[in-house]
Amino acid sequence: MDIKEEDILGDKINLHWYYVSKGRAMRAFLGGNLSVDEVLDVGAGSGVFSRQLIDHNMCQGAVCVDPGYIEEREEMHGDKPIRFVKSLDKTTQSLILMMDVLEHVPDDVALLKQYTESMPEGGRVLITVPAFQFVWSGHDVFLEHYRRYTIKRLEKAIREAGLTPIESRYFFATLFPIVAVIRLIKNLLMKKGEIEGKSELKIYPEWVNKTLIFVHDVERKLFFPFNRFFGLSVIAICEKK
Repeated sequence: MDIKEEDILGDKINLHWYYVSKGRAMRAFLGGNLSVDEVLDVGAGSGVFSRQLIDHNMCQGAVCVDPGYIEEREEMHGDKPIRFVKSLDKTTQSLILMMDVLEHVPDDVALLKQYTESMPEGGRVLITVPAFQFVWSGHDVFLEHYRRYTIKRLEKAIREAGLTPIESRYFFATLFPIVAVIRLIKNLLMKKGEIEGKSELKIYPEWVNKTLIFVHDVERKLFFPFNRFFGLSVIAICEKK
């Protein structure tokens, strides 16, 4: 997650429909039987997704890497350690999370290589990125994105980094038609360079938040398992052979 969004949501982040729903999709994608000693969370921000894995006993600890941290520190989440560091020399973990990270750098392939070249053989990387360039918006400008992806584009970057794609799908398909229409209209009215950078993330009333979680629970169970068609996010898992 982006540190800018952590600043917007504060302590409400763990309850926000977006992070709850994306976390559930992440865990479904990884499989309920996953259990690793430690996860490496790249571009982790507050470490919201690492904390979710710990809460569900899918890992015994985490290392969160983000150059935006003011200082490095270690804390306990429950009885399990989380280290927050600005950089890392070597990857020893067999599972890496890159949750909405690759779109933030000019060279996504180089970033993938940086963290996977030293990881153990058979290690896996779970990646999420925003989907479809034609729904570019002020939210992308605000978060300083370089691009949005299709499954094909993300899998191409994965292969160029020397990794093997295992599975890729779209998520947040339920909201896609509404969001796409709104953003297309806005984009038609102005040039990309004129789009104002503004976050679309906000705190909703409890009933709206719960409704959005429910809607995406239904999507995750019924549509997500085979959705290679459309959505606001791409989620992929790849392996170092």
